[in-house]
Amino acid sequence: MVNVQDGSVIKTKKVDFYYGSFKALTDVTMDFERNRVTALIGPSGCGKSTLLRLLNRMNDLIDGSRVEGEVLFEGQNIYAPEVDPVDIRRRIGMVFQKPNPFPKSIFNNITYGPRLTGMSKKADLEILVEQSLRQAVLWDEVKDILNRSAMMLSGGQQQRLCIARALAMKPEVLLMDEPTSALDPISTAKIEELIQDLKKTYTIIIVTHNMQQAARVSDMTGFFYIGKLIEYSATDKIFTRPDVKQTEDYITGRFG
Repeated sequence: MVNVQDGSVIKTKKVDFYYGSFKALTDVTMDFERNRVTALIGPSGCGKSTLLRLLNRMNDLIDGSRVEGEVLFEGQNIYAPEVDPVDIRRRIGMVFQKPNPFPKSIFNNITYGPRLTGMSKKADLEILVEQSLRQAVLWDEVKDILNRSAMMLSGGQQQRLCIARALAMKPEVLLMDEPTSALDPISTAKIEELIQDLKKTYTIIIVTHNMQQAARVSDMTGFFYIGKLIEYSATDKIFTRPDVKQTEDYITGRFG
């Protein structure tokens, strides 16, 4: 089990990651704390999304990729041979950059995963749908149209539906890969409020290219550059008095 004293849910230890012969991450060691929002920032191609996908074994789906080092979730190396990647992806949910609802009803979007894991009672599914949509602050907007296609929702609603769909699997950690980059400012504000609310229950790790967003929503921030973790600290420290000049240059817009 996880060491209760340090409160970390996920730890990476000396992680290197390769796409074929290309080394995308070098020697990344980080602790992700329970019920905290951690932001990963840095210029495009710096490895932050690669790291995010490493944390729930999404990169396994890419031919020729390999990981060295350890990724510990609740004290267990998720890349150990006996670990089931499907179980890891259930416990560590993911929300992608662009809303990607299934071409099904709103109700069936939420229940798709739980049904695959054996939940079949209609009453249980109905409770789960309401609970998940309430957590994603979407219930009041869709409760009367649950049998309509999710594709008719607005972009912001679709993204909150995707968050609800991830929450329906009862994860412990929620990964978010630039979850508002395709959304308008009002929808973005709603998702940011939602993140603040969800961290009471979940550990959240978010990749964002938006400095202001990282400053608003996160407790901890890691700055990446060319596959390396340059600096990792409390968000207010990173944004006001970083230890590394390169971090300061990126945050103030001198490069990147």
